[in-house]
Amino acid sequence: MPITKSAKKAVSNANRKRTLNQAQRKAYKEAVKGARAEATPATLSAAQKALDKAAKNGVIHKNKASRLKSRLAKTASTK
Repeated sequence: MPITKSAKKAVSNANRKRTLNQAQRKAYKEAVKGARAEATPATLSAAQKALDKAAKNGVIHKNKASRLKSRLAKTASTK
């Protein structure tokens, strides 16, 4: 358990950020799954938007977001 006041604040802050990161991670993963299952322009756009948001906020690396978007576009063009 944290003892100092600043350590208590750090734990609180880390928990809040963890919750937000988990929500964003879940959102982009669900969007990508939806786009893979049914590759329509709307689902692809939603997945790309979710990936860009996650990369912007530091949940995932920008190169990972770019890679996933590229793979989604490739699979959509083959279907």
